[in-house]
Amino acid sequence: MRYRTLAHTTVSAVGLGAMPLSIEHRPDETRAVATVHAALDAGITLIDTADSYHWHAGEVGHNELLIARALARYGGDTSHVLVATKGGRGRPGDGSWTVAAGPEHLKRAARASAGRLGVEAIGLYQLHKPDPTVPWAESVGALRDLVDAGTIRAAGISNVTTAQIREAHEILGSSLVSVQNQYSPAVRDSEAELRLSAQLDLAFLPWSPLGGISRSSLDGPSGPASAGTAFHRVAARRGVSPQQVALAWLLARSPAVVPVPGASRPASIADSARAADLELSVAELADLEETVPV
Repeated sequence: MRYRTLAHTTVSAVGLGAMPLSIEHRPDETRAVATVHAALDAGITLIDTADSYHWHAGEVGHNELLIARALARYGGDTSHVLVATKGGRGRPGDGSWTVAAGPEHLKRAARASAGRLGVEAIGLYQLHKPDPTVPWAESVGALRDLVDAGTIRAAGISNVTTAQIREAHEILGSSLVSVQNQYSPAVRDSEAELRLSAQLDLAFLPWSPLGGISRSSLDGPSGPASAGTAFHRVAARRGVSPQQVALAWLLARSPAVVPVPGASRPASIADSARAADLELSVAELADLEETVPV
């Protein structure tokens, strides 16, 4: 496992996105815990969760509680594991997502998340999504207050623009350590945010990092289909999965990148973890780049 810098520490170059363990079609707890343990066995030291990762109404914090139980049941040392959680979104139970990032709500949510995770201070707390009804500076100011209060050790922001990154950096200074936006072979809308994150020495955590490489996408008429074909072609030559190739491609984009692929099975996250040690050649990267939509 290779490592990268995040939240003033080092974490595995590939993390675990824990959302699939708690939302619709989630596995039973035995398999969910086994998935977390497989990630730890593979050397993964970053687990990404959120208070809104749940399925039904009344389940706020389901994923955080699950992660806490899985870590407690693990037979090895977990003191080096960074659990990054998020606040500012909700799920009423009908499949929809809401946004609520007012300062007081974020502060209450962070305290509740710390309690569910069983920690005195959250290692990395991320504002899940800007709230269009709340001035950005007020939402980010709540993160600053949480750092000052010792509720969280470091702050991150998610689903943001370059302007929002710059403003958050001005408010939080060195307490801002990460940006989490959607980024994958199929979705490159956050290229500018990735570049800015690297310039500001912030980790960039792509969510849904495997978009565009599933076999179902290969039949499509658009750019993502040709991109998927290229990733499968490189994978076949190397004798690895297309998922590993996609994650290795992401890691090659910038030293700031720490992808957090989701998983609901032990085998899936074990496969993703192996991408940290997969180095693509210049020719392979060029092959992939030619077919990735811009």
